[in-house]
Amino acid sequence: MRFILASASPARLTVLRGIGFDPEVIVSGVDESTIEEESPGRLCRALAKLKAKAVAATLTEDAYVLGCDSVLEFNGQTYGKAEDAETAVSRWKAMRGKSGVLHTGHCLIDTAKQRRHIRSSSTTVHFADVTDTEIAAYVDSGEPMRVAGAFTIDGLGAPFVERIEGDHGTVVGVSPPLLRQMFTAWGVPISSLWRTESA
Repeated sequence: MRFILASASPARLTVLRGIGFDPEVIVSGVDESTIEEESPGRLCRALAKLKAKAVAATLTEDAYVLGCDSVLEFNGQTYGKAEDAETAVSRWKAMRGKSGVLHTGHCLIDTAKQRRHIRSSSTTVHFADVTDTEIAAYVDSGEPMRVAGAFTIDGLGAPFVERIEGDHGTVVGVSPPLLRQMFTAWGVPISSLWRTESA
């Protein structure tokens, strides 16, 4: 059955390909600003569900559809993507030398059997005590404006993350262990989704 990633994130696509999947990418195009929730965990799950449902509604063939969304919880605040360079700089000056929790919501839809599974995973991220010069250079690269929490662990921001406590994939944007658990709950072995040599 088709496997569709309802996300434009190249990092998520790389993770899924790395675990043997061959996902199609269909970007949901939903307006994330319309969703408000009380906690970061609830927010990332709600956004993941919104993306997956939007894409699933456009399909005419059966498929598994995966929607994901990530947010950073830091000092009681929820950080998605930085709106501008000034915001990214301000966030990094606050985060350096400290830690936050990256939450990633996953919504998996099986259109054939009309079922849906929603889960989230959380990983603590410890940031390096970076300098103002390093922050300025990183923000100038543009990367912080494209990702939740204004940082990556698999790109230019990797040297600025000293360590994590939890699943690496959660920080990248999709958790392979959690995805396995979600499919297993439906009785679907993860190996059945591996691409074949002829694919």
